[in-house]
Amino acid sequence: MKISIITVCYNSDATIEKTILSVASQNYTNLEYIIIDGGSSDGTAAIIKKNEDKVSKWISEPDKGLYDAMNKAIKLTTGDLIGILNSDDIFYSNTVIDEIATFHKQNNIEASVGNIIQHKENGKIVRLYSSQYWTPEKLKIGYMPPHPAIFLRKELFSRFGVYDLGFKIGADYELITRFFLKNQISWKYSGITTTSMLVGGLSSSGATSYLLISKEIQKALAMNNIKFSPVKIKARFMWKIIGFLRK
Repeated sequence: MKISIITVCYNSDATIEKTILSVASQNYTNLEYIIIDGGSSDGTAAIIKKNEDKVSKWISEPDKGLYDAMNKAIKLTTGDLIGILNSDDIFYSNTVIDEIATFHKQNNIEASVGNIIQHKENGKIVRLYSSQYWTPEKLKIGYMPPHPAIFLRKELFSRFGVYDLGFKIGADYELITRFFLKNQISWKYSGITTTSMLVGGLSSSGATSYLLISKEIQKALAMNNIKFSPVKIKARFMWKIIGFLRK
């Protein structure tokens, strides 16, 4: 089974090398690594070039944002499975991809969902973001599994489409809703902790982002003809509190 890992980045020279080395350290050999850089103005492209022996394909050019870059990467992949590693994240261990491959070989599924940990800059773990109790029905109340812990069969993107550029920070939510809830793809909880992530992120920082993602979650559900309660979506912060309590 060939597995493709995607990293998209922009002005990530402080973190991109550790992300690349994390992929390179995986003990699974049938691995493809695609990096899409949005035409960074710092040293990101130089760092990628320095490490290009560890990268299958990479592009550095202006794009229309995060999801446009992800769509570019998907088109370049040749693997059976696709996973995402953000440019300031690392894999939880050097056996993650081997564990994912084994899990998919043992289960006839189109997707797996797992866990990530979130930590502060000093390394202290503040949250275990687990998919153990997640089901697609919970998308209706604004609760999605951690995006970097999802591995998807590449064929799903051909059948159901890629990331919708009409979203600013919620295209991942819409895609997961489209795949898991609307089209009811086959999936299973892997129990694998895939990623170590620094606290923060595009959709998890500040009241403005919280309100925007709440709006885009509702847009994603409506687009896919899913009935939902706006009140429950706005109260989804309770899921984050539960996540911190389970750290």
